[in-house]
Amino acid sequence: MVFPSARRTPSRLAVVLLIAAPLAAAAPLATAARPAATAPLAAAQVAAPAAITSSAGTSHASPAVVVQRAGAVTPRVQTTRWSSNAELATGLRNGSLISNGSLQFAARPMGSASLRDPYGSGRSVRYDYARWTSPWVAPGFDATNLIASWNARVPAGTYLRIDARTKSATAASSWDTLAVWGFTVESIHRYSGEAQTDDLNKLNTDTLVSQGTSRMRQWQLRVTLMRRSGTTATPRLDSIGAVAANFTTRTAATSPTSMRATSERAVPKFSQMIHTGHYPQWDAGGEAWCSPTSTAMVLRYYGRGPSPEHYAWTGERDGQVDHAARYTYDHNYQGTGNWPFNTAYAGQYSTDAFVTRLLNLRDAERFIRAGIPVVVSIAFARGGLDGSPLTSTPGHLVVITGFAADGRVIVNDPSAATNAGVRRVYRRDQFERAWLGGSGGVAYVIRPPGRALPGDSPRW
Repeated sequence: MVFPSARRTPSRLAVVLLIAAPLAAAAPLATAARPAATAPLAAAQVAAPAAITSSAGTSHASPAVVVQRAGAVTPRVQTTRWSSNAELATGLRNGSLISNGSLQFAARPMGSASLRDPYGSGRSVRYDYARWTSPWVAPGFDATNLIASWNARVPAGTYLRIDARTKSATAASSWDTLAVWGFTVESIHRYSGEAQTDDLNKLNTDTLVSQGTSRMRQWQLRVTLMRRSGTTATPRLDSIGAVAANFTTRTAATSPTSMRATSERAVPKFSQMIHTGHYPQWDAGGEAWCSPTSTAMVLRYYGRGPSPEHYAWTGERDGQVDHAARYTYDHNYQGTGNWPFNTAYAGQYSTDAFVTRLLNLRDAERFIRAGIPVVVSIAFARGGLDGSPLTSTPGHLVVITGFAADGRVIVNDPSAATNAGVRRVYRRDQFERAWLGGSGGVAYVIRPPGRALPGDSPRW
């Protein structure tokens, strides 16, 4: 059995945007640590990337992938986040204010514009907008890729747009749209940006990847808050950040375990396969729902997630899985495996959730000791993971729930046929190879308030 990829190339018609300018045209690049104010939105535009014609996205098996091999340049990862009044105050605000640790609309927005949802009715709707722009961030190495993630509360009629730009040693990129994100379709049909291959970088669904020999010396994020004009609702941005790295996949010698005894977290067990064929409009049904199923397991571990009345519409056993698939679905990518869309979903339920890259399983062991199971992205060829329900997979998400004393990895694998078969114990060498070689150590970190991260690290 070859498992459907959680990171596949969508097949869809091009979406032609009915505009002649981007949603938020940027002013010339500022050279100071803080950006110059950007130009206002044009009057009649679309809540979409700054391309006139959208084209099919690309899978993570991209020519731009940079493989980090043993003996090559030292692997580097740097995560930077803004999640408090003081941290958010370091950014430039236009029509927005900071209150109680969240960014929201000020009394007077930055402006308004007529916008349309490219996956909705097609009609234009008037929106007010406000903005926050981060300081420039220098990770301290030449990064090849950047993954942004955020937590926000977005009531009906509101949404966010996330943009990024970078500087190389000699040039600065344009702003690239990473995501247009809302929780319900009453706000927006959430979607990732297009490839946007016009200059230094390209977007690979949720990962901004440098092109050619260009490298990211600095990076910057911009968040645009949107709400329907004439309303007082406001999205509240609780955190925003990104992880930069100088690899997207890599090979390395198997890490020695730091465990002295078996440690396992009692994470509930959900099989995606019992949802096979459910709601095929969201990534063909449960057989492709490894990411939202894994996210749902971790939320339930903390006693979080939607209440039964909020997924009663599914009429299904473990309906929270169907709920997670519905509200993580990326209408551009046409899948539920968008990494930051999953952490943004988790953030709806009073958790701090973000995407990062971990260097190896020793990092994951630190999280398990801290009481934080992690969702990780793996890939392997036939015979690459003994005991897996899958023969092979180009992309799959599982939950690391613990470690045996000898370093073997205890996992909740949603590809099992039943809930009872979800718990698996995998060889350390095979699992680490599948994780680092499949995604470069991508992990979802999801934790409730009061659950401390495992000490200081540039990776979290």
